[in-house]
Amino acid sequence: MKLDMLAIGAHPDDIELACSGTIAKEIAKGKKVGVLDLTRGELGTRGTAEIRDTEAKAAGEILNLSVRENLAFRDGFFVNDEKHQIEVIKIIRKYKPEIVLCNAVHDRHVDHGKGSKLVSDSCFLSGLRRIETLVNEEKQEAWRPKHVYHYIQWYDIKPDFIVDISDYMDVKMESILAYRSQFYDPSSTEPEIPISTKMYRESIKYKAYDLGRIAGVQYAEAFTTERYVAVDSVFDLI
Repeated sequence: MKLDMLAIGAHPDDIELACSGTIAKEIAKGKKVGVLDLTRGELGTRGTAEIRDTEAKAAGEILNLSVRENLAFRDGFFVNDEKHQIEVIKIIRKYKPEIVLCNAVHDRHVDHGKGSKLVSDSCFLSGLRRIETLVNEEKQEAWRPKHVYHYIQWYDIKPDFIVDISDYMDVKMESILAYRSQFYDPSSTEPEIPISTKMYRESIKYKAYDLGRIAGVQYAEAFTTERYVAVDSVFDLI
């Protein structure tokens, strides 16, 4: 299966929190979109890796993803080295996405910055034909995505562009709240963490609203780029 876009996150729920509105919008337009989670989030304070697996599956169904895979790297301890790059390269070559979305270049969680650099480096290396990868004993063809964009997460990083997700905010919230163990639940007996508060849940929608306000739309998601973004016409800009 060839994907139009592959979103990659260090943890299950990174994608939903940061760019699920953009994903839902492109899928509604007929694009094939998949998600790759680098870890199972096993170090998370609330829930378990098994619960996270179930929640990620449910979130993927809400978004109508074409595929969702998990590389099961060590949460908190994976590194950007050849071993990990090769595994990411295998996925990139398997699905041949035109666009890759990945973690913020700098963020509160140590895995986000690491994941960002790991994916960016792997996208470049995936295009080098002398790097050989085998899947089921078959040699994979080299493939380099046309674009790598970094979604913005916890920190207030200045975006290079934003995407209008006004018609998809409800889907975004539904996919986020599929992670029931992670977010606000007044009946939960789990320890409270920064993302489990009622205020944080409300802030997700407010952040999207504030981005939209600046651009003159209702809700938006933000991204940074690795190179200049070009448009065919200034009339393509809204």
